[in-house]
Amino acid sequence: MDPNQAIQFGQLIAAAYAVAPTDLSQAAGQTIPAAFDPYGKNYNIITTIYSNDLATDISPDGDKDIVSFGYIVQDKNGDVVIVIRGTNGIWEWVHDAEFLYVPCPVSGAGSTDDGFTAIYKALSIDAGLQNSLVASLATLKFNQPVKSITICGHSLGGALATLVALDVAATTTFKNPTAYTYASPRTGDPTFASAYNKAVPNTFRIANRSDLVPKLPLPPMYEHVLGLNDLNPISTGNPPSLLVNYSIPCEHILTTYLYLLGTLTGVSSQQVQLDATCQPKPLPTALY
Repeated sequence: MDPNQAIQFGQLIAAAYAVAPTDLSQAAGQTIPAAFDPYGKNYNIITTIYSNDLATDISPDGDKDIVSFGYIVQDKNGDVVIVIRGTNGIWEWVHDAEFLYVPCPVSGAGSTDDGFTAIYKALSIDAGLQNSLVASLATLKFNQPVKSITICGHSLGGALATLVALDVAATTTFKNPTAYTYASPRTGDPTFASAYNKAVPNTFRIANRSDLVPKLPLPPMYEHVLGLNDLNPISTGNPPSLLVNYSIPCEHILTTYLYLLGTLTGVSSQQVQLDATCQPKPLPTALY
């Protein structure tokens, strides 16, 4: 994995997070702000992505709330990126701990989590949810011929990106997509994982080893796809030290992932600052 590339795609997800979920305006024709495009790729927005929000026991009407979930963008070289953010509802999903199976939307690819699958099926390029995201790739008006397709997502968006990547590989003319996921939970059963691994070998599944969400749902019913790139939130110095203040939210949020990726580059200007509440504290002396 190239950390700089991972940071670039992570910044695009941050741009999606910067838009209020309730903002259903279509951003086609706009460009990604420079703050989220540190490498000057000049991404043009082809379309906003919409879907229903995550329904949980705590928020049972989530599946009736249409929200923006990200973008499809294209750079000047013709490279296309499908960008999918996460949702605060992931904590409610963890709290519910039901993790029910439904058939994967891609035929013959096993079973997937019901909540993720419901959102995936509703992913659309219009706020009326009439035009399926993956099916619309063949009809979208890209600025230039498509050179490559990368799908990226954080948290719930990582699970959705996994489903999108498999669907793109299995059902479209874009047979060799690349996937970057950050803090993704397990998406489906072992049959799903096997089908995905064969169809999307160019996968970079980035997980902070102290993050709870990538550890759920539990095996053997659910299995992670391949491509793990492990991030360590504790330095390997002597004595060791925390790079991130340990808390469940701090270990999961996107800025922490980008910060930890930045520590791998050795270039401080490309490191993302931690949230103020996630600044590290000294480890107890008993640990070293």
